[in-house]
Amino acid sequence: MLRAGRTASGYRIYDDDAVERLSFINTAKQLGLPLEEIAELLKVRDDGACADVKTELRARLHARIADAERHIAGLGTFVTTLRRAVEHLDELPVRSGPCDPACDFITAPLQAEPAEPAATAPESDTTPRWLSSPVACTLTGDALGERTGRWHEVLAGATTEPIDEGLRLTLPIDRAGTVTELAAAEQQCCPFYDFRIHLDGRTLHLEVRAPAEGAAMLAELFRPTC
Repeated sequence: MLRAGRTASGYRIYDDDAVERLSFINTAKQLGLPLEEIAELLKVRDDGACADVKTELRARLHARIADAERHIAGLGTFVTTLRRAVEHLDELPVRSGPCDPACDFITAPLQAEPAEPAATAPESDTTPRWLSSPVACTLTGDALGERTGRWHEVLAGATTEPIDEGLRLTLPIDRAGTVTELAAAEQQCCPFYDFRIHLDGRTLHLEVRAPAEGAAMLAELFRPTC
């Protein structure tokens, strides 16, 4: 992808354009673009206008953002599964004998089961799940206190603005993994919350919504601390 001349002794020599191309290649690699796509972008750069490069690059970066968001969501679900495994392991009795199927760990279902559709809901009903779920949380006691503490910790210093039926919080993108993990866990115990995560450069925007009856719970749980 780099063009080079040759000296009389066979050494490669690079001009200013080669330096610019190398800088472009390095930046594109840092953004997660494969070499095949970088080569295609360089061809557009060589043959077209700067606006053409911008258009092509924007489309490819949006695709990378979508991939990253799916990856983060998957990691959040996986972390939740690991935590369920630890909780289940701690609940098992301590036995002095060797492990066997009676330990009930390897065969235990750890993944969250998908929510079943409401039996009374007609097929044409398009009401979002979070609006039709009862405003109640299955967490109690220490578990509820721990979850609340983790939310307040990860949202420390976040900026907030009201949106329809909820809040929009903006915080550093390096908290994306923890935010996604907590949101996935929260959906299991409080399905009346609706979470939407948007990655924007170095920042993360988290939108949380709830039915009117859950507004007070939402404001308490997702209030950022200093």
